[in-house]
Order: sequence, then structure tokens, then C-alpha cells
Amino acid sequence: MNRTLIASLLAVAAAGTNVAFADDITVETHPFVSTLSREQVQADLQHYRAAGVNPWSTSYNPVAHFQGARTRAEVTAEYLRARDEVAAMNGEDSGSSWQAAQARRVAPPVLAGEPVMVR
Repeated sequence: MNRTLIASLLAVAAAGTNVAFADDITVETHPFVSTLSREQVQADLQHYRAAGVNPWSTSYNPVAHFQGARTRAEVTAEYLRARDEVAAMNGEDSGSSWQAAQARRVAPPVLAGEPVMVR
């Protein structure tokens, strides 16, 4: 048993001694070409400074003054509908019973032998 333990430890140690070698430098063959001029970039920077905003700061929050267009109740109802649909689609039957229930809500099922009104 000691031999097998020592052999397995040596095998694990040998497997863990892989050495990674760094590759050559990758030279970018397509140089960067800006779409803005230096003056436009400087104007953007001055605009941010005048507004008191630093978009490169770690405390920058672009949605700090965001105002939603929907009420909390609308968003909650939408979330609950989506949650139920996702739960049904990820269920055991892959959502086939949920889809059948949705189809029954839209139009009642037409069974064979029922008279159909043709206009």
C-alpha cells in the first residue's frame, strides 16, 4: 500500500510540474486610427470637467440621475410574468404544458366533430 501511495503521489507531483513558456510579442499589424480629432477629444474633456463628471473615475455612476418611465408595480408584474415563463420553460416537460395553457387562453381548442360556422 505504501508503494502505491508513493507512486500515486509522485505521479501527481510530476503532473503538476508543467512549465509555461511565454510566447513572442504580438505585433499589431493594423494600427489604431481614431475617429475623433484631438480638438474633439479635448472638447469632450472640457465638457466633462464643466459638468463636474469624470467618466474615468471609479466612482462614476452614469445612471445616478436616471428616472424610470414605469411604476414599481408594472415592473414587478412584468418580472413575475417572465419568472413564471422561465420556470415553465426550464421545467421537466420543457414548457410544453405551459405553451398549451397559453394557447388555450388565446383560443379554445377545436375538437373533431364540432360544427364550424363558415361565413
